[in-house]
Amino acid sequence: MARDRVTAFGTLPDGTQVMQFEIGRGALRASLLSHGARLRDLRLDGVSHPLVLGASSLAPYLGAMAYFGATVGRYANRIGGGRFTLDGHEVTLDRNEAGRTCLHGGRDGTATLPWDLVDHGADHATFALELPDGHMGFPGELAITTTYRCQDSGLEIVTEATPSAPCPLSFAHHSYFALSDEGNIDQCRLQIAAERYLPVTAEQIPTGEIASVADTPFDFRRPRSLGPQTIDHNFCLARGTGPAARLTAPSGLQLEVETDAPGLQVYTADHIAAPAGPDPDRAACGPRAAIALETQEWPDAPNHPTFPNPVIRAGQIYRNRTTYRFRHS
Repeated sequence: MARDRVTAFGTLPDGTQVMQFEIGRGALRASLLSHGARLRDLRLDGVSHPLVLGASSLAPYLGAMAYFGATVGRYANRIGGGRFTLDGHEVTLDRNEAGRTCLHGGRDGTATLPWDLVDHGADHATFALELPDGHMGFPGELAITTTYRCQDSGLEIVTEATPSAPCPLSFAHHSYFALSDEGNIDQCRLQIAAERYLPVTAEQIPTGEIASVADTPFDFRRPRSLGPQTIDHNFCLARGTGPAARLTAPSGLQLEVETDAPGLQVYTADHIAAPAGPDPDRAACGPRAAIALETQEWPDAPNHPTFPNPVIRAGQIYRNRTTYRFRHS
């Protein structure tokens, strides 16, 4: 492991040191943190700005930027009421969002924890984490790995997990992608391979309806500009039909999302906060400065029998493989 590819990044309140790891191949280079198995920075040759929102110090990741670039779980997105029934038993979870819902695995979800580096090469890094039975209320011990691998113009992210007891699992990569440095995504064009989406309540919990995108503001089957539309919804992906999504900036820079996950949560980042001060090492940050494209199981699926079943049985392997691929059109 080359020493110049590994540097100390900061120290957590409990004294744990957070390390930064550099990987790259071809035109793409990434900076990763052990805290949250997180993508801190992503650069593409010929593009002058970072492709993801990130910070150059640890402190923001312990506050308002807790999910930025992180591996979120053990259940990404929301579980309504912070509870579900599994094999006839009610499971109660940590309600870390307004005391009502369990968001991204609870207040000590995987985005907040230090992971161990178990493998590192010039173009890849693998992080591992073990969660105890009952962590944030979820049943079973859980062994997790997340591997980042740079390709010539794409970043592949594979998360695998094996529980010791039946448990719903959903992990997502939570970067905010910025294809331009203008601080606004309204002029970007989005296309999604989804005929249906999940309507939500005022608390962002799926109503249970699996609705057609036709004749709605959520129809992105053909590419169109985002405009000022607010989106924080799961799109029900059509598998085996090419890229799940394609985002194109006015400059022609394009991001394609390839995944084996059944859902894509699109969040237009309307509520993220602007930084407290200027940070010359990162892209413009603030509401609608970037977009999250989170590949995952469907939100609140443990409470909806008609949704794809997210429960992984003891000894089975959960896997989410996603590639974010960049190209100039």
